[in-house]
Amino acid sequence: MQLLIVILFNFSISYSQEKPNVILIIADDAGWNDVGYHGSEINTPNIDFLAKNGVELNRFYANPTCSPSRASLLTGRPASRMGIVAPISDKSQFKLPDSIQTLPKLLHQKNYQTALMGKWHLGLQQSSGPKAYGFDYSYGFLHGQIDQYTHLYKNGDKSWYRNGEFLEEEGHATDLITNEAIHWLSEIREPNKNFFLEIAYSAPHFPLQEEQKWKDPYMNSIKDSSRRDFAAAMSHMDYSIGVLLEKLKEQNLDKNTLVIFLSDNGAMENWDSKNEYNGIHPSNATLGDNTPLRDWKTSNYEGAIRVPCIFYWKDHLKKQKIDNYISVIDLLPSILFLAGDKNLTQSIEGKNVWTAISGNKTEVNSEIYVRGHLQESLINKPWKIVRTRHINAAADFELYNIEKDPEEKKNVLSQNKGLAEKLKIELENQFKKDAKKVNYEKIK
Repeated sequence: MQLLIVILFNFSISYSQEKPNVILIIADDAGWNDVGYHGSEINTPNIDFLAKNGVELNRFYANPTCSPSRASLLTGRPASRMGIVAPISDKSQFKLPDSIQTLPKLLHQKNYQTALMGKWHLGLQQSSGPKAYGFDYSYGFLHGQIDQYTHLYKNGDKSWYRNGEFLEEEGHATDLITNEAIHWLSEIREPNKNFFLEIAYSAPHFPLQEEQKWKDPYMNSIKDSSRRDFAAAMSHMDYSIGVLLEKLKEQNLDKNTLVIFLSDNGAMENWDSKNEYNGIHPSNATLGDNTPLRDWKTSNYEGAIRVPCIFYWKDHLKKQKIDNYISVIDLLPSILFLAGDKNLTQSIEGKNVWTAISGNKTEVNSEIYVRGHLQESLINKPWKIVRTRHINAAADFELYNIEKDPEEKKNVLSQNKGLAEKLKIELENQFKKDAKKVNYEKIK
C-alpha cells in the first residue's frame, strides 16, 4: 500500500572507532519515474541532491506492497517467511512474530536509541506496535493508509498515536511527522548516545489532500488533475526531507550522517475511493508512474519491486551509480555492520552490501526472492523468473533477461528451457521455506 525510504547515519571517518547514528526515511508508493533524477516531471530537488551527491542503487528490489517491504527491512529476511505477502488489513491478525529479532532490537545491543515516526503497518493494535519490536519512541499511524487531516483509517478506525496512546491532532500528516522527527532529534534523544530514527511518510499514498501551494508549480506542466495532486504530495514530502537535512546541519550532524532514500514498492496506477472513507475523497484515475518498468504495485514485475534507492554520506561516499542487484533484506545486515555488529543471527538471510555501496569492492550479485499476492519471482542476474499461481489451474511461468529487456516485454522461457527448469527448482525451494499460513489481502 505504501512506501519510499531515507536512512541517515551519524558516522565518523573511521567507523571502527565511532558507530553511526541512523535515520531511515520511507516514502509510500513512489514509483520509478516519480523522482526528478529519473527524469520525472515532478520536482524533487532534495531527493535529487542526494542522488547527485551520493550512491544511486540502480538495481534495488523491495516487495510488491508495503507491509512485506517493511517486514523485510526490519528482519533482514523475505517477509513471506513470516506469512506477510500482502498489506495487513483492518481485519487481519497478521503481525511480525513476537520473538523475532528486528533491526531496532539488534541495535539496542549496540546501545542505540530507537524511534519511529509515521507509518507502521506491521500490527494494527497498540500491543503489536513499534514498541513491541524494539522502538523506544514511536509516533504516527498504525494502519496502511490514513486521511491526511483526520488521521483515520479508511474504515474510520483510529490510527494516530504516540507511544502506545491514541491521540487527536490537527495538521497534515506530512508536516506532523516531520515536526515530530525534528522535535525528537532536538529535544528528546540523548545527545551522547547513538540513535536509529525511522521516518515513514504517508506520502504520496492516497487519499491525496494537498494545499494549493504544492499544486501551483504543476498547473501548467501537468494537465491531469489527479496526477497533479500526486505530484503535489511528492513535492510536499521532498520539501520536508529538505527541512530534515537542514536540521542535521544545524545540529552539526550532516558530516557524519549517512542518508539512504528509497520507496517501499512501486507506484499504484489508480484508486477507486467509493468504498473507503465514506466516499468523501475523489477517486484517482492517475497516481504514480513506473515508466519504463512494467506494471504496478501488487505484481512481481519490475514496476512493482524495482524502486528508487540512494545512499548519501557527505564527504565519505563518492558519487556513483551502481548496478549491483541489492534487496531490501540486505539493509539490516549492512546497517548492523556499520554499527559494529558482525555476528548475524541465522534467521537473517540478507547480505552485508556495504563494500559495494562504498565503492571498495564489487559484490557478487545474490539471488533475490520476492513473493507477492499471487506471484513469486526469483532474480539471478541477469535472469528473472516469474510464477503466477491460479486457484483452479496450473501455474504460469515467464522468464526475462532484465538487463537486455528491463521492460519485460519478451518472455524467453521457451528459448531457454534448461535454464528455466533450473530456476523453477530454485524458486520452488525458496517457496517451501515460507510460512504455511499467509495473508492475501486484496487491494481494492
